[in-house]
Amino acid sequence: MSRVDMPRLFPILDWGRRYDRLDFSGDTTAAVIVTIMLIPQSLAYALLAGLPAEVGLYASILPLVAYAIFGTSRALAVGPVAVVSLMSASALAPLGLDTVAEFTAAAAVLALLSGLMLVAMGALRLGVVANLLSHPVIAGFITASGILIAVSQLKHILGVPAHGHNLPEILFSLGQGLDTVNPWTLANGLAALGFLFWVRRYMADVLHTRLGLSKAAARTAARIGPVFAVIGTVLLSWAMDLPALGVAVVGDVPTGLPPIGLPMIDWALIPALIGPAALITIIGYVESVSVAQTLAAKRRQRIDPNQELKALGAANLASAFSGGYSVTGGFARSVVNFDAGARTPAAGAFTAVGLTFAALFLTPLLYFLPKATLAATIIIAVLSLVDLRVLKTAWTYSKADFAAVLSTIVLTLIVGVETGVAAGVLVSLLLFVWKTSRPHVAEVGQVPGTQHFRNIHRHDVLTDPSVVTLRIDESLYFANARRMEDMILARVQAAPDELRHVVLMCSAVNEIDLSALDSLEEINQRLSDMGVSLHLSEVKGPVMDRLKRSHFLDALSGQVFLSQNEAYEALTATKD
Repeated sequence: MSRVDMPRLFPILDWGRRYDRLDFSGDTTAAVIVTIMLIPQSLAYALLAGLPAEVGLYASILPLVAYAIFGTSRALAVGPVAVVSLMSASALAPLGLDTVAEFTAAAAVLALLSGLMLVAMGALRLGVVANLLSHPVIAGFITASGILIAVSQLKHILGVPAHGHNLPEILFSLGQGLDTVNPWTLANGLAALGFLFWVRRYMADVLHTRLGLSKAAARTAARIGPVFAVIGTVLLSWAMDLPALGVAVVGDVPTGLPPIGLPMIDWALIPALIGPAALITIIGYVESVSVAQTLAAKRRQRIDPNQELKALGAANLASAFSGGYSVTGGFARSVVNFDAGARTPAAGAFTAVGLTFAALFLTPLLYFLPKATLAATIIIAVLSLVDLRVLKTAWTYSKADFAAVLSTIVLTLIVGVETGVAAGVLVSLLLFVWKTSRPHVAEVGQVPGTQHFRNIHRHDVLTDPSVVTLRIDESLYFANARRMEDMILARVQAAPDELRHVVLMCSAVNEIDLSALDSLEEINQRLSDMGVSLHLSEVKGPVMDRLKRSHFLDALSGQVFLSQNEAYEALTATKD
C-alpha cells in the first residue's frame, strides 16, 4: 500500500503527526470524565444485555483503542449502548444457552459477526446501505426500544423475577411477581430514580447559579451524576448489609485484564446470529455516524462515513477478541467527551487506560452495588430516547411516514426489536414504491412576461390549445411507467382537435429505466397515430446519455428542447 493511502486507512497517522500538548491536555481531561461516567454505564448495559457486569468493562477497553487507530471522529466515544445491548439480549435469549459462559461466548460471536460485516461494508464503501433505515423508522425504533428497556428494568427496581422480550411478556411477568416485591430493593430503586431525575433536570442549574460553575462544567458534572448514585448506594448497601435483606447486588466482579483470544464459536449458532448481527450492524452504524456528524459539524470538521464502517468494525472485532460484546458510538458519552474538551480520538485510548485501571483495582469495591441502582441509571438514560411527539409530527406532515413510525413502534413493542426494525424498513420501502408509482404530473403554462412555467391549476398562466406540456415530477421506472403512459394518453384524448404537440418537461426526471423507455416508445407511436408529435424538454445530461444509447431518439416524432421556454416558443410559432 502506498504512503498516500496509509493515513486514509489509519487516520491516527494523520492527526498523530500534529499532536501537541494542547491536544494532550484536552484529551486527558475528557478521558478522566468519560471514564468516571463509563464505569457505571458499562456495568449497567452489560446487565441489560443479560451478561455478567465485567463484560461491559471488557467491551469498553480494547474497542476504544481500535477506534482511536481507525476512527475519523475527534469526539465519538465508543462502547456499550442501551439499544445495541437490548438487541443483543433479544438475539441471544432464544438460543437456549444453558450456562453464563455459553451466553457470554455467543455475545462475543455476535460482536465478531457484526465487526466482520462492518469491515466488509467499509471495504466495499457501502455506507449508503444505512439509508435503507429512514428517519421515521429510526425514530420509531429508538422510541420503542427506550420504552422496552425502561419497562424491562422495573424488575430490578421492584426486586421481582421477570422475563420477556416484548412489552406484553414483560408486563405479564412483572404482574405475576408483584406479590414478591422486596421493600428494601424498592426503596433503593425509587431513591436512585429520584436522585438521578433531579440530577438530570436540576443539578446543572444549581451548580451554575449557586456555585458559580460555568455552564459547560455544570453540564458535565450533571452527566456524571450516576457515579454519585453508585458511590452512595454502595456505601449504604455495605453499611446496612442490604444483601442480607434480599437486595440483589452485583456481587463478585472478576479483577484483571480482559481475556484475549478468539471466542468459543459454536458453528451451529451462526445461522441464527447472522440476521441479528446485520440489524445490530446497521442500527449501530446509523446511531454512531449520526452522533459523529453532529459533533464534527460543531467544530467545522468532517468524518469519512466509509472509514467509520471500518473503525466500528475494528472496535467490534477488538471487543469480540477481548471478552466483550457488540459496541457502537454512544450519544451521551460522546457529548460528554466533546464538552469536556476531547480534541482527538486519543481521548478514547486514554479512557481505555482508565477503565483498565478500574478493571484491575476497583472491581472489588462494586460487590455491594445494588442492581436497582444500575437499573435506575438505565431507566433515566433511555427515557431521553423516548419521543412520542414524532407520531404527531409525522401525522401532520406525512401520513405515509406516520404509518412507518407507528408500525415500527407497535411491532417493536408487541413482537420484538428485530421484527419492529424489519417491518419499519419494509413499510418504508413499500410506501416509497407506492408513492413513486403514482408520480405527480402537472400540466404547465407560461407565467406572463417570464420564461417560467407553472401548474395551470395553481397559477394564472398562458396556454395554447395546440400544445400540452406535462411536467413529470418523478424519475420514470417500472413501477410508474404504465401509469404515466395512461395519464398522457388520457389527457390527449380529452384535448380539443387543435392539439398538435405534447411536451414532456423532464426537469425532475433523474432516471429512465428500460420499462419506462418502452412506455415512452409506446406513447410516441400512439401519439403519432393520432397526428400528435411528442417532444421532450429540459432533459438532464445523464438521462440524455442513456437515451442516446437507444433507438428512441431516432424514432421520436418531435424534438428535444434545451428549455421549456424554447419548446413553447418554437411550437406555438409553427402551429397550423
